[in-house]
Amino acid sequence: MESLRSLVPSMGSLVVFEAAGRLSSFTAAAQELHMTQAAVSYAIGRLETDLGCALFLREHRRVRLSEAGARFHADVTIGLSHIQRSAQDLRAVATGSHVTLACSTAFAAYWMVPRMARFREDLPQVDLRIQTADRDLDLLGEGIPLGIRGGAPADWPQYHARAVASEEIYPVCSAGYLARTQPPARPADLLAHQLIHLEEPFRSAATWKDWFGAVGIDPRQVPRGLQINDYVLVIQSVIEGQGVALGWHHLVAGLVAKGVLVRLTDHVLTTGKGFHVIWPKEAPLSRAACDVRDWLLAQGPAG
Repeated sequence: MESLRSLVPSMGSLVVFEAAGRLSSFTAAAQELHMTQAAVSYAIGRLETDLGCALFLREHRRVRLSEAGARFHADVTIGLSHIQRSAQDLRAVATGSHVTLACSTAFAAYWMVPRMARFREDLPQVDLRIQTADRDLDLLGEGIPLGIRGGAPADWPQYHARAVASEEIYPVCSAGYLARTQPPARPADLLAHQLIHLEEPFRSAATWKDWFGAVGIDPRQVPRGLQINDYVLVIQSVIEGQGVALGWHHLVAGLVAKGVLVRLTDHVLTTGKGFHVIWPKEAPLSRAACDVRDWLLAQGPAG
């Protein structure tokens, strides 16, 4: 198998080719790359000789990619863009300003996003990247310094863990939904309401059966209702007046305070677990990551 070096002796020619193809001009590529037009033309010519095909069609006062050139340009563009992003990430890490936080979509949407203006004001020097996933990521394997996890510290022996919020759960609905139905006077009254269930596919999560069971109601009485496997969609359905769902206090408190959601009943399910910021024991945190961790811990549960 031929090596890339034997196929394309000069990697710099790929950068020249990408610019010339994107701009459809050797002159414009030369200006962008701070080269002479003759140097661009020479680099393209050498690349065509190395590959054994014409990459450009030379026309009067313009050039355009040939069919083969267009196919090759698409692949080169993808490859160089990946290299560029990786190089940018490495430089950001080297300067200590780049920090990735892995968390659920729900935590990102309802906890982090309402606080982003405050974050930028408090830590303007930090380049924060929020990485969401439908399951908990291997932070050490992925090279991610910080994550948010629900559970107890004993669940993650390979990580340091400090609590951001305790797990407190109560029913919520929209004002519009409440206007169309009889407000529940006691927990058992919710059995007659349209319940929205979170069917969490990868993470452990409390259910309506847990909530009713905590007040002495047989879980077998709980109606099935609407099943949704994404908490962001659960809350959106509640906002649209589709029914009643369980609200995790650290996520919905801000929406309740704004009147977007209404809290129902005084009963709160407390599981004894919590939501923690975690970081690998084997990987020391950068100064910026320490700042982000400390900032997360300093925030209250309300939005």
